[in-house]
Amino acid sequence: MGATLRAVRALVLLAGFYLLGVLLLAALGGIDWLLSVYAPTSIAVKLYVVSGLLAVPVVRGMFMLRTPRDEEEPGLPVTEADEPELWRMVRELADEVGTRAPSRILLTGDVNAAVAEDARLLGLRSGPRRLYLGVPLLQGLSQAQLRSVLAHELGHYSNSDTRLAALTVRGRAQVLRTITHFEQRADRTAAREQARQEKKNAKAEEKGKETQEVDTGHAGVTYRTMAKIYVGYAKLYFRATQSVSRRQEYAADAAAARIAGRDATASALREIPVLDSAFAFYMNCYATLGVGRRLLPPRGEMFGGFGRMLSGRSLELVEQRGDLPTGPTSPYDSHPPIGERVRRIEELPDDGRADEARGAALDILTAPVRTLDALEDAVLSDEVRGYARTADWQELLDRVMATSFGVGRTPLHRAYVTYTGEEPTLPAVLDLIEDGRLWELAKRLPLSDEAAAAQGRVFREFVRPTLRRSLASMALAELNARSLLRWEFSWERSAIPLLPPAPDGTDTDLDAVVAPAVADTPDTAALRALLTTTPEGQL
Repeated sequence: MGATLRAVRALVLLAGFYLLGVLLLAALGGIDWLLSVYAPTSIAVKLYVVSGLLAVPVVRGMFMLRTPRDEEEPGLPVTEADEPELWRMVRELADEVGTRAPSRILLTGDVNAAVAEDARLLGLRSGPRRLYLGVPLLQGLSQAQLRSVLAHELGHYSNSDTRLAALTVRGRAQVLRTITHFEQRADRTAAREQARQEKKNAKAEEKGKETQEVDTGHAGVTYRTMAKIYVGYAKLYFRATQSVSRRQEYAADAAAARIAGRDATASALREIPVLDSAFAFYMNCYATLGVGRRLLPPRGEMFGGFGRMLSGRSLELVEQRGDLPTGPTSPYDSHPPIGERVRRIEELPDDGRADEARGAALDILTAPVRTLDALEDAVLSDEVRGYARTADWQELLDRVMATSFGVGRTPLHRAYVTYTGEEPTLPAVLDLIEDGRLWELAKRLPLSDEAAAAQGRVFREFVRPTLRRSLASMALAELNARSLLRWEFSWERSAIPLLPPAPDGTDTDLDAVVAPAVADTPDTAALRALLTTTPEGQL
């Protein structure tokens, strides 16, 4: 489908939104006329008010014609003087694709590459272009794979995809805005009804009368009905535009394979989901580890550490590359399934370009370390940039773990409070175990119906895993409070607690120490011995 036909299609879909609004207003007007003729005045006036309230979101959606200007995503702008090799690659690829190069390149802090264009006249005239390129992509791709990704994105320019996106996005925004108006009004109506019923129940309770169950199912039903009408049109709109978007993705993939090579394109498509998953893990478990305590890793490491984690966990990533998603994430997803895209590329004839540009994509940057520093200033908020920095990753881990145990509460904590009414400590729990009351305490744990009905050994087998985990957590907290616990930072695996050594000098196995304490005949000697170790005996 050519650019002109796609523009006509987008215009028709957008016009359909306004036509739907006109029809709904006409229907409401017709109902009001019938009410004025046949309904009693008192009833008609009330329904006029409802009709007017329903019409407001429709009118607002129809006449909010101006959509916000497409704002730049947070990123680090780089000029040709800053990154000559990157700009040279982009210009060369644009020439090969047969399109105009972007006027701006912004490096971002996510696993993504995207193009945008400030088109005019609803996308019928081109405008300034931008290329967004995620630094985490550069850390995980080869230069050949990066060429493929860039060729794919530039291919969207050559097909006028970015220009017509403005028109498509406007239609989506109008539909979603109107749906949101109706749903917000429905929620407010339901909230008012809930407050009214709760107030009524409170008065009834004060007078000793029976209260009624709060039921807001009927509240806001007219608003939700109107929202459902627009949701139905939204599904039609999204399906119609997404079919075009998916064909655009296939065309961009074909352009990438032609320019950058079949193997580089297929491997890049395989790599991006892996990098996306790995980066989410990295941000959650490494980069933001200390954010809750207003701590950040060393300067430049917020994104710089991702490359080291990729190297440390390379074997894990190998397994993930072969497991591609084959189904769409949503019927309205603009991208076809990765598995289908890879299959199409790999079915192309061998072009003999498997050994091209194997160097790391990050190496095309003039000064990667400097870029990683500057990227933090560009994408982190002012508040986060003001957090304290640790000297290294080990210090970050130590400072976070030193305070993390104080706020934790296990099922055993709660069971102990219920059983004794006292604040739990590990020595107190061990005293209770030695007094023969472990299994009475265990009855206060959160239990399934099956576990609660069990007796004897069967009951003990049900609760033993929870007891073991809770007791191990309490032991770590106690060791940490006594300065007997250290943590080993690692890019290859999760942080490892370093416990005081066993009496014979060998490493201590916490599971082996805790297990006897929750055996059928509990024995706390090994756990007691671990707690009596002095800090000087620590590794």
